[in-house]
Amino acid sequence: MSEVILYGSYASYYTAKVRSALRKKAIPFSERLPSDPRFRAEVRPASGSHRIPQVLLPDGRVIQDSVEILDELERLYPQVPAFPSTPCQRIFTHLMELLGSEGLVRLAWMHRWMFEENLQFVTMDFGRSFRPQGTDADLLHYGELIAQRMMSYGLPESTAALRADLDAQYIRFLELFEAHLQEHPYLLGGHPGAADFALMGALHAHMGRDPAGLRVMQNHAPRTFRWVEHMLVPDLQAPEFFDRPVTWCENDQVPDSAMAILNFLAVEFGLPFVLGQMAFQQAMAQQQPAPGTVLFADEDQPTLAPQSVEFEGTKHSVKASLYGVWLTQRSRKYLALCDAEERERVRQWAEKHAHAWLVHLLQAPGPYSLARIDNRLVIE
Repeated sequence: MSEVILYGSYASYYTAKVRSALRKKAIPFSERLPSDPRFRAEVRPASGSHRIPQVLLPDGRVIQDSVEILDELERLYPQVPAFPSTPCQRIFTHLMELLGSEGLVRLAWMHRWMFEENLQFVTMDFGRSFRPQGTDADLLHYGELIAQRMMSYGLPESTAALRADLDAQYIRFLELFEAHLQEHPYLLGGHPGAADFALMGALHAHMGRDPAGLRVMQNHAPRTFRWVEHMLVPDLQAPEFFDRPVTWCENDQVPDSAMAILNFLAVEFGLPFVLGQMAFQQAMAQQQPAPGTVLFADEDQPTLAPQSVEFEGTKHSVKASLYGVWLTQRSRKYLALCDAEERERVRQWAEKHAHAWLVHLLQAPGPYSLARIDNRLVIE
């Protein structure tokens, strides 16, 4: 076996990130649906998880989770690096991994299931992933099984007011991205990276394919629609930017328009991650687990019991996602590896350009940190 095999689907939020990275990094790969018998017979047992995406690497290893997959692809295939080497751009990338992916997933998920015009397409598309040669009746049958599970995760009532609010939030994000794309082909200049891949779950798998989201994108954001198309091909230079060198912005610069996007995401989606870190540290201080302790060994996406957390004068009851905590810590772990001069540069950049909640995310709230080992979260 000489190529990567990606197991996923086009309706899958996280598969979209990995597919885009594989193409932009020019990594030979083939894609298979989770209905592939080999997925059930070999891949799922190797990873211990049914979730997609998963990749089967040329050496026979299986990795599940889009962030860990990108990290390993970076190690094995360093060409067209997904991560810039300078500190401010690297911190921006890790914060976009968090807020561009785990933040926007809430909007994308709600937008998918709150609009009736999406349901037929999404149901059939889910069904196609499991019965690709099935009849329409087969697609509806298997798709409804998945759709019912997805809609069981605490959806509110779909009202006209709620749908209008979702559209308004989405359009505001698109306006900021449109402004950025007037000057830059990617978030950090002329070079694609993990910050861009983080947006593909929302902007391709969900709101770039589901009818309601696609309608809004095409009506309000033609540059974004074109960007999504370009993120699905291996070409690094889009025709709109044919003379732009494939390089990151010079001198560790993060464009103001890219920071406007990140700050918007922080305002809209950042607070749960701030509170989640505080709740995690508080819970661990009470439990005092030893290094190497596996938290919730029977669960691959565990949530802590509610913690009462006070932040900026307000008390919050917080059920922290441990995956969110782990992902939040990536930027601080990278920062800890920087030298004093680099840390000071990041501090000045963040204080000047970043929303206060982003600054808070970069500050270590306590001694406990997480590693992800064999798809489980472990105290380091």
